[in-house]
Amino acid sequence: MASTEKRDHAGNLVGYYPLWLDNMAEDITGEGAAMQGVLHGIQLVHKLVTDAREVYENQQFQFTGNYGENGFLEEYTCNIQGEPTRVVVTVKRNADGKAQHLVVNHRPRSSVLLFARIMGKKYADTPLARFFITSES
Repeated sequence: MASTEKRDHAGNLVGYYPLWLDNMAEDITGEGAAMQGVLHGIQLVHKLVTDAREVYENQQFQFTGNYGENGFLEEYTCNIQGEPTRVVVTVKRNADGKAQHLVVNHRPRSSVLLFARIMGKKYADTPLARFFITSES
């Protein structure tokens, strides 16, 4: 599972796009520290990932690459509304090489909670709202 890779003078990836995002299994699942529950299916997982990428400011990748026989890992830093955030993404592939399970972990906890509130507000009155912090949560 490759990616688009180009590095700047500091060694960070520039213009990175996760190719696994376009190679998901129909029954993919997605979860993360900022979520309550597990997303199921390409439509919901793809929407959340692409929407999250819009929230991240100054996203800088330190590592992307395979791990083990069926895994892919991303590690990056970003700001969420100015708050420094570190993120680790793990992708498990199925036997066909498609992304089967995605886990996104933000840190520190303040960024986890901030992201959960931002996404809760963004998804208010949609099926995705129940996974995040909303005014009713």
